[in-house]
Amino acid sequence: MRNNVGLFITKRAYMQPDAEALVDLGTNRRFTFRQLNQRVNKAADAYRSLGVAKGDRVGLLLMNSIEFVESFFALAKIGAIVVPLNWRLVADELEFILKDSGTTVLLYGEEFTATITELQTRGERTDVRNWLHVGTEATRPAFATSYEQLTADRSDAEPEIGAEGSDLLYIMYTSGTTGLPKGVMHSHDTQIWAVLTIAATADFRHGDRYLNPMPMFHVGALTPALTVTYSGCTHVLMRAFDPVAVWSIIDAERIDNSLMVPAMLTFVRQLHDPAKHRHDRLRWVMSGASPVPVTLIEAYAEMGIEIHQVYGLTESCGPACLTEPEDALRKAGSTGKAFFHTDVKVVRPDGTECEPGQPGEVIVKGPHIMLGYWNRPDATAETLRDGWLHTGDVAVVDKEGFVYIQDRLKDMIISGGENVYPAEIENVILGLPGVAEVAVIGIPSDKWGESPLAVVVRKDPALTAADVINHCEGKLARFKMPKAVEFVDVIPRNPSGKALKRDLRQVYTTAVD
Repeated sequence: MRNNVGLFITKRAYMQPDAEALVDLGTNRRFTFRQLNQRVNKAADAYRSLGVAKGDRVGLLLMNSIEFVESFFALAKIGAIVVPLNWRLVADELEFILKDSGTTVLLYGEEFTATITELQTRGERTDVRNWLHVGTEATRPAFATSYEQLTADRSDAEPEIGAEGSDLLYIMYTSGTTGLPKGVMHSHDTQIWAVLTIAATADFRHGDRYLNPMPMFHVGALTPALTVTYSGCTHVLMRAFDPVAVWSIIDAERIDNSLMVPAMLTFVRQLHDPAKHRHDRLRWVMSGASPVPVTLIEAYAEMGIEIHQVYGLTESCGPACLTEPEDALRKAGSTGKAFFHTDVKVVRPDGTECEPGQPGEVIVKGPHIMLGYWNRPDATAETLRDGWLHTGDVAVVDKEGFVYIQDRLKDMIISGGENVYPAEIENVILGLPGVAEVAVIGIPSDKWGESPLAVVVRKDPALTAADVINHCEGKLARFKMPKAVEFVDVIPRNPSGKALKRDLRQVYTTAVD
């Protein structure tokens, strides 16, 4: 079998043709592996009819759906390069990514017709020549082609495989929290190795039913979804995250496992009703993007659900560290140890390895690490050094080798010459019952250079700034104590659930003593 990700679905259709492969909850459609592979092959034939060939870039601007899944596998088979697009972006942001990647074909959902129409009028500011519309005829603009009609009468025979191994599979753009987004390049090989290392480490079992509420344009949804297919599991796909629907889906679809960022876990936990919500089969939920509060891990443990903290990056195709089931409570707060086919170290600025308990930068190595950044050799050289991916994340390792992520280097606060990691403060504040969410940033201080500010979403409307600060007394060193508290309705986050601290720093600029 050649190293082509599209062949995952071909092989499953051969081995388990009648097993349920995908449940598209958004349209209430179900597909066996045979049916899904037939759709994939029809899509491959349709893309080839448009002249799509090896190396051509095809953008996907879609909510989670069968059309996203089948197009990804189809394009992988014929050797095209997928450009998954964040559907939260505005037209100017999408224009940059489309032009930077050289995308020539764009498949989009009807929800984004207004944005697509605006992009189409910009002419040469993108290279898109074929606009493919998923949705009703009533919403399809004249310049776009109906995807349903394009694929309807195509051949479902296996296409000629157009790429393998080190050939590019996709370019996934980072969220751009520190400037223009960079296109992370992954090949068929790096993606396959990411799947292999997850399958060798995580507790996926043949026949499991996996709930995916994360956007498929993000590596945190895409790589686990491919692992599910590789492992012979059923992919239960939510169109978009809806916390109100999660528990009823877990019950009705007999869900065994899932992945949700901490903010999602918090929302879902608040909506759990023991009297009506059953979750007999739900063994575990992975959670990442930011450190998972220990109190949240313990709350789910009381419900009989393990939270396995995962640490990964787009640049690592997902995997870096994971807590094993037996360590979920014993090492609550840790993101675990390196995945099976992965090496992880915490190093000082000079590259030497840190002692246990000493903060340093996390670096990651493995066959699933990105090839580099698209058209960005300087950024690639800065991030990939001697085979190691320099993450920019700060962590400590304990004597058993368990990694505890503390923060981003760029989010670190330097107060009076001391390094302060916001995640440590956030974890303490989240232990206060009246707090729903918190993000800690550094703001100017005439006395200390920088001081911590806690931006809090209340759970209890009566919560005061004094309550938050008093709660931290005795739990944090004086230099780590938040000097001020601001209350907001929503903390801005990127699609992976990370708080957009750069945005917060632009809002809160007033100096404190």
